[in-house]
Amino acid sequence: MDKIVDEIKEFVEERDWTQFHTPDCLAKSVSIEAGELLECFQWNNDYDREHVLEELADVMCYCLQMCIALNVDPEEIIHSKMLKNAKKYPVDKAKGNAKKYTEL
Repeated sequence: MDKIVDEIKEFVEERDWTQFHTPDCLAKSVSIEAGELLECFQWNNDYDREHVLEELADVMCYCLQMCIALNVDPEEIIHSKMLKNAKKYPVDKAKGNAKKYTEL
């Protein structure tokens, strides 16, 4: 993960875009790109895989840029969230079940 974060940092710094990458602007960008990803599936499940992967990469890049802006380790925050999710969704209650944790 460090390699790709460094690549993103370098790309942004070379273009002097760090000034624009405030957490609020990055959160908006994540949402916009997620909308574009969702648009790939708007009317049916017959999607262009290459387009989906490009939009997914955009979402992931903005998420990683937000980690950079907030000075947090993406692996750390994902790991922390997965531990919380494991408590909220224990295997014995959640396996094969799509209910929200409050309904298990």
